[in-house]
Amino acid sequence: MTAVKLDTFNNSWYHPGKNLMYRSLWYLANHLLLRSSIPGSFWRRGLLSLFGAKIGKKVVLKPRINIKYPWHLEIGDFTWIGENVWIDNLTLVEIGANCCVSQDAIFICGNHNYSSPSFDLLLKSIILKNGSWVGASSKVCPGVKMEENSILSMGSVAIGVLKENTIYQGNPAVEIKKRTIS
Repeated sequence: MTAVKLDTFNNSWYHPGKNLMYRSLWYLANHLLLRSSIPGSFWRRGLLSLFGAKIGKKVVLKPRINIKYPWHLEIGDFTWIGENVWIDNLTLVEIGANCCVSQDAIFICGNHNYSSPSFDLLLKSIILKNGSWVGASSKVCPGVKMEENSILSMGSVAIGVLKENTIYQGNPAVEIKKRTIS
Protein backbone atom coordinates (compact mmCIF):
# COMPACT_ATOMS: atom_id res chain seq x y z
CA MET A 1 0.00 0.00 0.00
CA THR A 2 1.31 3.43 -0.97
CA ALA A 3 1.20 6.07 1.75
CA VAL A 4 0.07 9.65 1.37
CA LYS A 5 3.17 11.82 1.03
CA LEU A 6 2.13 15.42 1.52
CA ASP A 7 5.75 16.52 1.18
CA THR A 8 5.34 15.80 -2.56
CA PHE A 9 2.23 18.01 -2.92
CA ASN A 10 2.73 20.56 -5.68
CA ASN A 11 0.07 22.89 -6.99
CA SER A 12 2.50 25.23 -8.77
CA TRP A 13 0.46 24.64 -11.94
CA TYR A 14 -2.45 26.56 -10.39
CA HIS A 15 -2.60 30.28 -11.11
CA PRO A 16 -5.59 32.18 -9.71
CA GLY A 17 -5.54 34.61 -12.62
CA LYS A 18 -4.10 37.79 -11.08
CA ASN A 19 -0.71 38.84 -9.77
CA LEU A 20 0.25 38.80 -6.09
CA MET A 21 -0.26 42.56 -5.60
CA TYR A 22 -3.78 42.43 -7.08
CA ARG A 23 -4.69 39.39 -4.96
CA SER A 24 -3.29 41.10 -1.85
CA LEU A 25 -5.43 44.18 -2.50
CA TRP A 26 -8.45 41.94 -2.94
CA TYR A 27 -7.75 40.01 0.29
CA LEU A 28 -7.59 43.32 2.17
CA ALA A 29 -10.80 44.68 0.58
CA ASN A 30 -12.59 41.37 1.14
CA HIS A 31 -11.58 41.20 4.79
CA LEU A 32 -12.21 44.84 5.70
CA LEU A 33 -15.23 45.62 3.55
CA LEU A 34 -17.07 42.71 1.99
CA ARG A 35 -16.99 40.59 5.15
CA SER A 36 -18.10 43.53 7.29
CA SER A 37 -21.53 44.07 8.84
CA ILE A 38 -22.03 47.36 7.01
CA PRO A 39 -25.43 47.17 5.27
CA GLY A 40 -26.01 47.82 1.59
CA SER A 41 -25.70 45.94 -1.68
CA PHE A 42 -24.81 48.83 -4.00
CA TRP A 43 -21.28 49.30 -2.72
CA ARG A 44 -20.69 45.51 -2.47
CA ARG A 45 -21.70 45.12 -6.13
CA GLY A 46 -19.31 47.96 -7.02
CA LEU A 47 -16.43 46.48 -5.04
CA LEU A 48 -16.85 43.03 -6.59
CA SER A 49 -17.15 44.54 -10.08
CA LEU A 50 -14.04 46.64 -9.48
CA PHE A 51 -12.15 43.39 -8.83
CA GLY A 52 -13.49 41.65 -11.94
CA ALA A 53 -16.76 39.98 -10.95
CA LYS A 54 -19.61 40.08 -13.45
CA ILE A 55 -22.61 41.28 -11.46
CA GLY A 56 -26.13 41.63 -12.90
CA LYS A 57 -28.82 44.21 -12.20
CA LYS A 58 -30.26 44.62 -8.70
CA VAL A 59 -28.24 41.80 -7.14
CA VAL A 60 -28.70 41.72 -3.35
CA LEU A 61 -25.49 41.05 -1.42
CA LYS A 62 -25.98 40.74 2.32
CA PRO A 63 -23.30 41.49 4.97
CA ARG A 64 -20.43 39.17 5.88
CA ILE A 65 -20.10 37.35 2.56
CA ASN A 66 -16.68 35.98 1.67
CA ILE A 67 -15.49 35.62 -1.92
CA LYS A 68 -12.12 33.98 -2.70
CA TYR A 69 -11.56 35.43 -6.19
CA PRO A 70 -14.16 37.84 -7.63
CA TRP A 71 -12.64 37.53 -11.13
CA HIS A 72 -13.97 33.93 -11.12
CA LEU A 73 -17.53 34.99 -10.21
CA GLU A 74 -20.59 35.70 -12.37
CA ILE A 75 -23.97 36.58 -10.83
CA GLY A 76 -27.12 37.16 -12.91
CA ASP A 77 -29.83 39.79 -12.52
CA PHE A 78 -32.06 39.92 -9.41
CA THR A 79 -30.12 37.25 -7.51
CA TRP A 80 -29.79 37.27 -3.71
CA ILE A 81 -26.69 36.22 -1.78
CA GLY A 82 -27.37 35.83 1.97
CA GLU A 83 -25.33 36.63 5.05
CA ASN A 84 -22.19 34.61 5.77
CA VAL A 85 -22.11 32.95 2.35
CA TRP A 86 -18.61 31.64 1.56
CA ILE A 87 -17.75 31.21 -2.12
CA ASP A 88 -14.34 29.50 -2.30
CA ASN A 89 -14.07 29.90 -6.06
CA LEU A 90 -10.62 28.76 -7.12
CA THR A 91 -12.27 28.53 -10.54
CA LEU A 92 -15.54 29.76 -12.07
CA VAL A 93 -18.72 30.04 -10.05
CA GLU A 94 -21.63 31.07 -12.25
CA ILE A 95 -24.92 31.95 -10.53
CA GLY A 96 -27.82 32.69 -12.88
CA ALA A 97 -30.63 35.24 -12.68
CA ASN A 98 -33.32 35.12 -9.99
CA CYS A 99 -31.33 32.71 -7.82
CA CYS A 100 -31.22 32.68 -4.04
CA VAL A 101 -28.19 31.59 -2.04
CA SER A 102 -29.32 31.58 1.60
CA GLN A 103 -27.26 32.44 4.66
CA ASP A 104 -24.28 30.33 5.66
CA ALA A 105 -24.15 28.43 2.35
CA ILE A 106 -20.71 27.28 1.21
CA PHE A 107 -19.50 26.79 -2.37
CA ILE A 108 -16.24 24.84 -2.76
CA CYS A 109 -14.57 24.55 -6.19
CA GLY A 110 -11.45 22.71 -5.08
CA ASN A 111 -10.79 19.28 -3.68
CA HIS A 112 -7.91 16.81 -3.53
CA ASN A 113 -7.26 13.54 -5.31
CA TYR A 114 -7.43 11.12 -2.40
CA SER A 115 -6.03 8.27 -4.55
CA SER A 116 -2.83 10.18 -5.32
CA PRO A 117 0.08 9.97 -2.86
CA SER A 118 0.75 13.68 -3.46
CA PHE A 119 -2.91 14.62 -2.75
CA ASP A 120 -3.14 16.61 -6.01
CA LEU A 121 -5.43 19.64 -6.21
CA LEU A 122 -8.57 19.13 -8.31
CA LEU A 123 -10.74 22.03 -9.56
CA LYS A 124 -14.28 22.04 -10.94
CA SER A 125 -16.64 24.93 -11.66
CA ILE A 126 -20.03 25.36 -10.00
CA ILE A 127 -23.03 26.46 -12.08
CA LEU A 128 -26.46 27.50 -10.84
CA LYS A 129 -29.00 28.02 -13.59
CA ASN A 130 -31.77 30.64 -13.40
CA GLY A 131 -34.22 30.31 -10.52
CA SER A 132 -32.09 27.95 -8.42
CA TRP A 133 -32.20 28.14 -4.65
CA VAL A 134 -29.45 26.99 -2.28
CA GLY A 135 -30.93 26.65 1.22
CA ALA A 136 -29.37 27.96 4.42
CA SER A 137 -26.25 26.16 5.69
CA SER A 138 -26.04 24.02 2.55
CA LYS A 139 -22.82 22.98 0.85
CA VAL A 140 -22.24 22.95 -2.90
CA CYS A 141 -19.37 20.68 -3.94
CA PRO A 142 -16.98 21.01 -6.90
CA GLY A 143 -18.58 20.34 -10.28
CA VAL A 144 -22.19 20.84 -9.15
CA LYS A 145 -24.66 22.02 -11.77
CA MET A 146 -28.06 23.08 -10.52
CA GLU A 147 -30.49 23.16 -13.43
CA GLU A 148 -33.24 25.81 -13.70
CA ASN A 149 -35.49 26.20 -10.66
CA SER A 150 -33.81 23.40 -8.71
CA ILE A 151 -33.69 23.62 -4.91
CA LEU A 152 -31.07 22.35 -2.47
CA SER A 153 -32.86 22.18 0.91
CA MET A 154 -31.47 23.65 4.11
CA GLY A 155 -28.38 21.90 5.47
CA SER A 156 -27.94 19.64 2.44
CA VAL A 157 -24.82 18.73 0.44
CA ALA A 158 -25.02 18.92 -3.36
CA ILE A 159 -22.94 16.71 -5.63
CA GLY A 160 -23.32 16.20 -9.38
CA VAL A 161 -26.28 17.54 -11.36
CA LEU A 162 -29.53 18.65 -9.74
CA LYS A 163 -32.40 18.36 -12.23
CA GLU A 164 -34.59 21.32 -13.15
CA ASN A 165 -37.75 21.97 -11.13
CA THR A 166 -36.66 19.41 -8.54
CA ILE A 167 -36.10 19.67 -4.78
CA TYR A 168 -33.11 17.89 -3.21
CA GLN A 169 -32.37 17.17 0.44
CA GLY A 170 -29.79 15.35 2.56
CA ASN A 171 -26.13 14.42 2.57
CA PRO A 172 -25.57 13.63 -0.19
CA ALA A 173 -28.66 15.41 -1.45
CA VAL A 174 -31.22 13.19 -3.16
CA GLU A 175 -34.34 14.06 -5.11
CA ILE A 176 -37.36 14.32 -2.81
CA LYS A 177 -40.04 15.88 -5.04
CA LYS A 178 -40.78 18.13 -7.99
CA ARG A 179 -40.94 21.89 -7.58
CA THR A 180 -44.14 23.48 -8.82
CA ILE A 181 -44.24 27.24 -9.37
CA SER A 182 -47.79 28.51 -9.78
